[in-house]
Amino acid sequence: MRPKWLNCEDWQAIPDRITVREITVNVDIPGFRTERIIVVTTLLDLITYTADDFADLYLRRWRAELYLRDIKTTMGMDVLKCKTPEMVNKELWMHIVAYNLVRALMQEAAKTHNVSFYRISFKGTVSTVRTWANALTLPYLGKTKRRLLYGLMLFYIAKDPIPDRPNRIEPRAKKRRPKNYQLLNKPRQTFKEIKHRNKYKKALS
Repeated sequence: MRPKWLNCEDWQAIPDRITVREITVNVDIPGFRTERIIVVTTLLDLITYTADDFADLYLRRWRAELYLRDIKTTMGMDVLKCKTPEMVNKELWMHIVAYNLVRALMQEAAKTHNVSFYRISFKGTVSTVRTWANALTLPYLGKTKRRLLYGLMLFYIAKDPIPDRPNRIEPRAKKRRPKNYQLLNKPRQTFKEIKHRNKYKKALS
C-alpha cells in the first residue's frame, strides 16, 4: 500500500524486492549490559564495506547531533535576532560561513600538529579565535609576524585535546534548573505578571 507522502511515480519506481545485508553491532560500555544492534544496508560487498566499517560509522552517528549543538548553542544560532525573512536568511548564511571557518581551522590545527580532528574542541577553538582575533588584525603587523601569530593560534587550538570517550552517553537533559518565571507569551504592553510564583510553578514542570 502506497504511503500518502510518496507520489505514484516514485512508488512505481520502487522494485518489488530489495536484497539487503544485516550487520550485528555489539555496543560494549563498561558497567552496562552489552547492547546488540542490527544495521541494515544495501551495500553488499563484504570486502569493500566491512562489518567493522559499519559498526564504526554507526557508533559515530552521535557526532552529527553534537555538530548541530555546536552551531546552535555554541555559536548562538538557536535564537535568530533579525526581523525580516531576507535578513534571517543572511543571518543563517553568516552562521554557516562562520561555522565552516571554525571547522577549517580545527582541520588545519589537527593536520599541522598531528592531532585527531575529533579530539579538538569546537567551543575551545571559538574561544581561542576570539582571544587571538585582535592581535591578528593589528594593522601594523607584517606578513611574517602575522603568520607567526597564526601558527601560534593553531598550536593553542591543538594543544589541549578533549579526552577520548568512546560510546559516551549524552542524555538530552538540562544541567541546571530553569528560573521559576512565567513565559512571556504576550506583548509586553498587555502582559500581566502573576505575583505569586507558586501559582504558575506547575506549568513549568
